[in-house]
Formats: sequence, C-alpha cells, structure tokens
Amino acid sequence: MFYNTKCDCGHQNPTGTTLCESCGNPLIDTDGRDILEMRYDGMARRSQKSNPSVLDKVWNFFSSVKIAVWIIFITTLASAVGTIFPQENTFLDMDPSQYYSENYGTLGNIYHALGFSHTFSSWWFITLLFMIGTSLVICSLDRVLPLYRALSKQQIRKHINFLTRQNVTLVTDLPAGTDEIAWTNKLGTLLRKKNYRVHTDGSALLAEKYRFSRWGPYINHIGLIIFLIGVLMRGIPGWHMDQYMSILEGETKPIPHTSYYIKNEKFTLTLYDEQELPESIKAKGQIVPKTYETQAVLYHCTANCGDGASQAPVLEEVHKANIIVNHPLDYKGLQAYQFDYKATPLLISVKPTLSNPTTGETYGSFELPMNNPKESYTVGAYTLTLKGFFPEFGIEKGQPISKSNEPKAPAFIFNITGPGLAEKGEPYLYFPRQIDKETFSQDTINGAISQKLKIAVGTMEGVQFANYTTYLNIRVDKAMPYIWVGSAIFMIGVIMGFYWQHRRIWIRIDGGKLTLGGHTNKNWFGLRNEVAAALNKNDLDVLPKTLANGGNQG
Repeated sequence: MFYNTKCDCGHQNPTGTTLCESCGNPLIDTDGRDILEMRYDGMARRSQKSNPSVLDKVWNFFSSVKIAVWIIFITTLASAVGTIFPQENTFLDMDPSQYYSENYGTLGNIYHALGFSHTFSSWWFITLLFMIGTSLVICSLDRVLPLYRALSKQQIRKHINFLTRQNVTLVTDLPAGTDEIAWTNKLGTLLRKKNYRVHTDGSALLAEKYRFSRWGPYINHIGLIIFLIGVLMRGIPGWHMDQYMSILEGETKPIPHTSYYIKNEKFTLTLYDEQELPESIKAKGQIVPKTYETQAVLYHCTANCGDGASQAPVLEEVHKANIIVNHPLDYKGLQAYQFDYKATPLLISVKPTLSNPTTGETYGSFELPMNNPKESYTVGAYTLTLKGFFPEFGIEKGQPISKSNEPKAPAFIFNITGPGLAEKGEPYLYFPRQIDKETFSQDTINGAISQKLKIAVGTMEGVQFANYTTYLNIRVDKAMPYIWVGSAIFMIGVIMGFYWQHRRIWIRIDGGKLTLGGHTNKNWFGLRNEVAAALNKNDLDVLPKTLANGGNQG
C-alpha cells in the first residue's frame, strides 16, 4: 500500500514523491539550496512502493536502470564471443565439431563444446534478449506514467521554493505602480510569439513548448521493444532461415525446413579477357571471374515430400530466375543469393542400356542418377535391384568402400533377376565411368554374368555431367518488416529528443515582487536568452547571465 506525505499546502502525496504534486514545494531537503531534481517532476514511481509484494520485487528488479545496464553489458559480451569464430549456419557441408577442431584446435573444441558456435540461436542468448525487452517495458511504464501525470496536471502558481531552486531563476521587484495582471498578460503574449503555450492565473503564469520531446526516450524504448520482438520472432519455425546450399548443375535439391525444391538448371561463368587484366595478375596467371550466375528453377512440393517419402516427390514449378551476385531469386519472402562456385566436373546421371553381349540383343534403357538412385529398375524382362552404391569407389581390405559422397568414381551393385539367371538373381557391378582396365575390368569382376548381360552407355547423349557446383545462400526473414519498423520508430525518438528540448517558464508576482523559475532538459543558455529577451521587451532590463541560479537581483 502507499503511505501519503502531506505538503504545507495541504495536498496529500504518495510515498516516494519528492516535489508536491500541487505546488511543487520540495518534500525532502526543504531547507536546501541545491538545484531541484526534476525527473518526472518529483512524482512517485511504483518501484518506490513501500512493503513490496513478490510481484513488486520482480517489477523493482526489472525497473532498475543499473540492472538493465548489466543485462545489456552481458548480452554485448555474449555477442562479441559469438563472433570470435564463424557460426555454424555459415558452413558449407561441414561437420561443425570437425571444422572447429581442424581449424582452431583446442580453443575451437572448447568453443564448440560450450555452444558458442550457435550463440545467436541458443536458449540463453534468447533469454538475455527477452530480459532486455522486459526491462525496457517495465522501466518505461515505471517512469512514463508518473511523468504523464505530472505533465497533464501542472499547476500554474508554483511554490516560491520550487521556483528559486531551478537552474533558470530570477527574483526582483517590478517598477512601482506596475499593473501585475497586465504585465503578466503582456509577457504571455511575448512568449506566445516564441511558440510557447501560455496559461495564466491572475499574476501567475506557466509557459511551455516542445513538451512532446519528453516522450522521445519512451518512443526509443517502443522502437527497441518492437525491434527485439522482431528478433525473437525469428525463432518461430518458418520465419527465419540463413543457410548455404551446394547444388551441382542439373541437380534438384530440397530447401531445408520448407516445402520447396530448387534446381540448378545451368551455371554460367564469364572470365575477364587477358587484355582487361592488370599486368600483376597476368604475371601470376590467375583466372579472374567477371560474372557468374545460376539459372535456377524453384519448385513447390505437392506430394511425397520429405526424406522419409518412399516415392519421388511431386514438384510444381513456381518460379524461375537467373541468380547473379546481389540479384537473388525472390519468391514470397524466400530469397536465394549467389554466394560462390566451384569447378567440379562430376557425373550427374547416365542412361545405360541392358543388352546381351553375345547376340547383341537390347532389352531397354533406364535413367540412373548419381544422387538418390531408385531401389529397383525394370528393363524388359529383367529386374535390377540396387544392393550397393559407392559415389567414389574404392577397395579397402578386400571390401568395397566409398571414399567420399561426391560421384567422382561411382559404382553400383545390382542383383539382376530374369530369364537365364539363377532364381535368386546374380550380382552385377556397374561403373558408369571408365575404369582402369590394367588393374581390373568390369567384365573380369562380374564373371559369368558378363557373358549373358551387359550394362553400358551407348552414346554420350545418355551422359549428363556437371561442370560446376554453385553455392547459394538461402534466406527467409518474415520478421524483417518488424525490425525495420522498430528501427524507424527508434530513430523518430532519437530525433525528437535530439532536436527539441522541453522548456517551461513559471512566474508569480506577490506584492510587486517577481519570482521566476525556468526548466529545460538541456540547452540552458538558449532558455536564458529567450527569457531575458521577453523580459527586456516587457520593460524589465535583465541580462541572460543574471538568470543563472545564484545570480538573482534583489
């Protein structure tokens, strides 16, 4: 509950109030001569509540500017640590633990083990952002509500102790015989010409302008809160993606965490002519790319989507674009940027024919991709069941192995069933690319079945090569509009507080004695000049320097 503090004027003030809500008389340090602290005009805040409950203690914790500074410092430090080494989302087909170990040694292992390799998506970093947002909201509410109450019910006639403890102040006598009310009204007219809003009560006056600038810091807070909400919204599934994909020419790959597939239909590389290059580069014999682009096709998967699907996905073309550096494919918020490329003459697919090598009889052809081949193929009366696939074939300790996942030397092991073969079928090892015949030949490896059946590509028309691998940066950021809106609102608040200053002037005349007080949040010299100019035009000679506290005329 609140305990009230009674002012000499009879007004009851809540606990925590330092200046009377009615007359402005200081309730603490009543005999002091120091300049008054005018933040929130001395109004009480909820964080100053006596006998706080558990909820109030939480409120007090987050309303503390000191706590907010510490949270921001820790978040800034965490952000700095997150930039020491590259984050995982920037990798291209790499195992994170292996990458950090090979490139950064023990420090890299520790960095990865502590989770700093995905700092900006970690739960603890998101918690820090949430705490900053909570602090901004509570800090703002704890201060903006008292400030609004103070500014919305300002009293015109202020206590003399309030006026004489402002940074701009004057106590002097008016010339004998001056009409106090007429003099006050004339001063009000002069101040209106300076864009002040003037309120009078007999021989008392309140003039103020640019009150809106007081809301600048809270506009900043609103902008920052919207900005943080936008950042946190990136954690919503499907709202944010920043990944890298490598796609061979002619290859179609699913875009992770979406229902889209993207195809590298063709990659085009243009090099600088020799006469266009400087001599320093010519001497090194470097090849310098001029432009490179990916002719991409975007598909939407309508059926059999995902890795677990037993059948081929059903794809519907939705967009085509030539992706050039800084000119991405853009479709409904999904963007694909050209990031890099690599010359990789790899086999994409072949269309071999099954035939009888003795009679020359042909049974048919089938499409055999180097990526995700089917489990079985039917060619004429024969069925070829895939038993093993080795993208880069090798033999280790007498057993077939694959040295990598790239189809540099692919090999397929089929079990073939059909006429003239054993009931359970017979194995057949097929090499789409030329094998070193001095080491072994395909016929030698396959033995007796090679006298009955042969799998081979008849012409080069049935062979598809990829000369390049393109690297694309796939981005989705549905929260970006909120981030831009928050940034714009923040800048509006900065401009409000930077270019305008809230200025207030109070006067009261008692028995021919003028007491003036003025306050602004910055640029005291400008306020003193304005007040001195208005007083001089109202037949009261005053120098700006005499308006400083301590330089009063008597």
